[in-house]
Order: sequence, then C-alpha cells, then structure tokens
Amino acid sequence: MKPPSRPLAIATRRSPLALVQARDVQAKLAAQCGLSGEDAERCFPILGLVSTGDRIQDRTLIEAGGKGLFTKEIDEAQLDGRAAFAVHSMKDVPTVLPDGIVLGALLEREDPRDMLIARDGETRLADLPAGVTIGTASLRRQAQLLHKRPDLHVVPLRGNVDTRLGKLADGGIHATFLARAGLNRLGRAEALRDPLEADEMLPAAAQGAVGVAIRDGDEEAASYVAGLHHRDTELAVLAERAFLFELDGSCRTPIAAHVNKVSMDFIGEVLTPDGQQSWRRQIRFDMTHATPDSARQAGQDLGRAVRDAAGDGLAAALVNT
Repeated sequence: MKPPSRPLAIATRRSPLALVQARDVQAKLAAQCGLSGEDAERCFPILGLVSTGDRIQDRTLIEAGGKGLFTKEIDEAQLDGRAAFAVHSMKDVPTVLPDGIVLGALLEREDPRDMLIARDGETRLADLPAGVTIGTASLRRQAQLLHKRPDLHVVPLRGNVDTRLGKLADGGIHATFLARAGLNRLGRAEALRDPLEADEMLPAAAQGAVGVAIRDGDEEAASYVAGLHHRDTELAVLAERAFLFELDGSCRTPIAAHVNKVSMDFIGEVLTPDGQQSWRRQIRFDMTHATPDSARQAGQDLGRAVRDAAGDGLAAALVNT
C-alpha cells in the first residue's frame, strides 16, 4: 500500500500495555506501506491519552461509572478528528459503540486465560492457604474466586501490571490475577507460569483480543486496517460480546464467556457478586463455516440458555449489583 498523504494518528491509553498494543498496530500499518522508524512515526503517530478510568485509582470501576471510562477520551479524539484509529483491549469496550465509531479490525487473539500470581508461587485456586487476602478490581474474578474458595478475603486492587505486582511484593495481599495476554505482550516472565483453565476461572468476554476502531464511513482508515483483520478472532469476539449484550452485561455484573477455537466449545457463565450462585452453560460453536451473523446468534442463544437456567436468581443478582 502507499503511505498516507497526511498523518493518520493512532489514539490509545497511556498505560504501558496500551502503548505496547498501539505500537504493534503502528508497526503493522507501517509494514504494509514499507515504512519503518521515523517514517512510521510520521505517517502513523501515537496519540497517548489519559482516560478517566486511568485517573481514578481510589475506587472500583463500578463505583466510578463503568468500563466505558477507559474509552471515553479516545472516542472523543476520533470523533473530533484528532485520530483516525483507536486501539482498544476489547474486554474494556462497551458492547454498544458510540455513534460514528465502528470496529475496523480485530488482531489475532492472544491467550485469553487468567493467571493467579501469588506470593508463594501458587498457580491453582485450590492451593491458596485458607483465609488469605486476594487483590482484584474485577467483579468477575472476585465472584469466580469466592465461588471456588468462599474462605478467602477479597480487597479492591486497581492499577497497571507493575502497580499490582508491587502491592503483592509489599505484602499487602497474598495474590492477585492478571491476564496472560497482557503479560505476554509486555514480555513479562510471569507469563511463563501455568494459567488458570476455564473450569477454574472462565475469562472475560473478548479478553486477549485487541480491536482497532475507526470512524464510520472513513474509507481511507478502513483500507489500511483491512489487512490487520483476523477472521477467527472476529467470530469469537462477536459471539462472546453478543452473549454479554444478551445478559445486559457490564462491569456491574460478573459475566464470563469464551469460545475455544480448538474444541469449538462456547462456554458462558453468570454469577452473583458474592460467588454463592453460578449459572454456566455450554454449546458447540463451529467457526469453520461460521459468519458474523451466526456468531452473534450463537452468543444470543447461549445468553438465553444461561438466563433461562438462572431464572429469578439472575434478576436478583442484577438488581443487587
């Protein structure tokens, strides 16, 4: 492809992981144009922004207003023309995008599994000592942990990877959770430890997937990101986000979903925040001949199956969050 005639900026959060993801997209866009180094920076500059979600560190996202706080400033930069592209961790993106913004591409997904990072090296929930304190700001992880280990104590823990690992090193908590995808992208040694499998902790919908948003109708931006798109990731993410949407999912509801593209199993789970109740269902979703429409339908079907299984219990859980 020809280099753009004007700079096409890439908006992103300023967190270390977000910047690594944006640099990866920048490198991929530049490679398509035969660019590198200063030419890549000139044609596809990085616009680093501090999101509202990043500024708030003294309370959980639930208290602050929801996961959209991580995308608000980035959305504004796209809509006012400062940025042509925006790079997002898809698990942080609301199920309904703002008017005027669409997903232009989904990069190939990283390992979506969670990892238990513990002071004494434990990697399994069952191996944690009784009554220890676990730090996490994720309502999903909290609920899943308490469902398996109601004896443990959970405290809020916000911040990037270094912040959370620093709290662990200081002895304030015995363990925390991190996504293996992020650790891999950051090149952290912790990524080499054993991850938690789905029967222990089902990942968040779209965890491990990176999306590139563009303005609706921006044909130039769409042409540049088309070559970055990964079909299987798109189908899995569409299914998982449709499941989330079907259950009115937000950071106020402990919801997990994952499509295993090897076994073709699609598992969805909803829990009460205290972990006392869990509703999990599984269907087969063969991506071989799937389409975006059939992926969304699979997510809707699984969401309805979980909703039917939970009945009034799900309504009570949603009211209490």
